[in-house]
Amino acid sequence: MKSKPKTKRVMMLHGSSDLYGASKIFLFTASILQEGGFYVVVILSEDGPLADELKKRGIKVKLLRLGIIRRKYFNVKGLINRVKVTYKAYKQLGALAKAENITHIYSNTAAVWVGAFLSKIKGYTHIWHLHEIIVKPKFFSLWLGKLVQYNSDTVIVVSQAVKKHWEKYVSGNKLQLIYNGIDYNPYLCQSVGLRKELGIPDDARVIGMIGRVNSWKGQEYFLEISEELNKKFLNLYFLLIGDAFPGEEHLFEGLEQRILEKEFSDRIYNLGFRKDISDVLATMDIFILPSLLPDPFPTVILEAMAAAKPVVATAQGGALEMIDHGKTGYHIPLHKASESANIIGDLIDSKSQINKIGKEARKSVVGNFSLPKYRQEILNIFS
Repeated sequence: MKSKPKTKRVMMLHGSSDLYGASKIFLFTASILQEGGFYVVVILSEDGPLADELKKRGIKVKLLRLGIIRRKYFNVKGLINRVKVTYKAYKQLGALAKAENITHIYSNTAAVWVGAFLSKIKGYTHIWHLHEIIVKPKFFSLWLGKLVQYNSDTVIVVSQAVKKHWEKYVSGNKLQLIYNGIDYNPYLCQSVGLRKELGIPDDARVIGMIGRVNSWKGQEYFLEISEELNKKFLNLYFLLIGDAFPGEEHLFEGLEQRILEKEFSDRIYNLGFRKDISDVLATMDIFILPSLLPDPFPTVILEAMAAAKPVVATAQGGALEMIDHGKTGYHIPLHKASESANIIGDLIDSKSQINKIGKEARKSVVGNFSLPKYRQEILNIFS
């Protein structure tokens, strides 16, 4: 019988190669494990910015279609496609895991399933890192909960809100709450921002959001709130940062069209994907994340708070744990643009309040959601 290797050898699976929230946490996690003495090989479905960053850190990356689950596959044709792709991925991953003498498989996000199947059948230790709160459709949430329960040794959840959702399906002894932590240094340094590049006056108030363009992240709600604010204040500018998933570019194009329909469209900048998030945040006075569904633990809120920006977010999901209402930011209601604009308007009226809350936000995030703490908790899981 082949003996198990002394060094833990981890195969890490992730469903995209972008550099949005879950991908950034994946990058930090892979780096932490490699620096901690683990052998790490990363499997991604596609090339992209994440793959580039991993390679820069000397982390081995292989590209293999993993059969990622997205809402666009929730139809007969789509499900048949996912079964075929997942089966092929299972065979390829199995051969690779054997060749690499893998001991652990780590699956990042609930959209990556193939590692769970492979671990269960072949006996690998499986760690599933869940960043999602999946409520609808209910039958899918229930089925996925059972999949996680029976195909995981440890389930990392990123917030109390996520834990509360999954503990309906997953044994409490498997669930481990680990708050995300990131490198705050880029956001703590002084940055000139993008005002000169965009032609925004120094005395203007800039309000912005960053997020993947999809049906629930809240870009439409952001525009509604912006419209209400524009009725009450002069010299406001608005920034939207983020693109759509490959194959869903029509969502970004639709957003562009709705912006053109606004009377103040000349003061709305829809910049798409940007790598220079620290510069983007330095441009803003106020950051808004108006998600329509519970956002589990948005990394972008950590970034905005570290950049000393007051964060305004809908009162649900991880934002309730991240933001101390009235001290480090504000919670706003869903689908009530006028009421939300009133809350934000109090900030716009007072630069001193913007600065005060921004400083408290930075203090809170650096103290409560640190990368060293995240690093130690991740290493404890794999030890």
